[in-house]
Amino acid sequence: MYEFTPSYLKAVEELHQLPGIGPKSAEKLAASFLRMNEEDFESFISSLQELRTKVKQCVKCFNLTEADLCPICSDPNRDQFKLCVVEESKDLAAIEKTGAYNGLYHVLQGVLKPIEGIHSHKIRLKELFHRIGQETFQEIILATNFNYEGELTAMYIVKELKNRSITISRLASGLPMGSDIEFADQLTLKNALRGREKFSEETFK
Repeated sequence: MYEFTPSYLKAVEELHQLPGIGPKSAEKLAASFLRMNEEDFESFISSLQELRTKVKQCVKCFNLTEADLCPICSDPNRDQFKLCVVEESKDLAAIEKTGAYNGLYHVLQGVLKPIEGIHSHKIRLKELFHRIGQETFQEIILATNFNYEGELTAMYIVKELKNRSITISRLASGLPMGSDIEFADQLTLKNALRGREKFSEETFK
């Protein structure tokens, strides 16, 4: 029986480890790399190397950046009194594309998943509460996804902030249960931002 060369199989194996890449997709990617000319391949490899060496987390909001502070945190023209809490940087990017929000962000880098052992100390919740205690936010917008984990995380945040005199809101109409913010179209997401509703523990009762 014919077998591919060890180098090819190793590449396919490594590509298969990437999220969302199945065996067939890994083979197609490996084959496409072989078809690339030397210049394009070197450019691709260089971009991955720069990703590893230059991209880091913003020291304030944990968004992706190449400096200590991301462009949003370092922009004095952003609304310093609003803080939008998202799960990942890709959700931040989706909201930014709408142009409907001009405040600051906090990237949790995940959500609570007790069954998988992901508790509050494993995501950026401690840092979130510290920021809220140190800065003068007037509104916290919870923009976690509309699934069980996202709702659980939102509920946890609300309960932790219940004794603070601060408005907590949640994205509103247009985003059904089970949906991910990164996949929402810009108009739906824009309307959800503009129509956000006040959020409290009563929401869960």
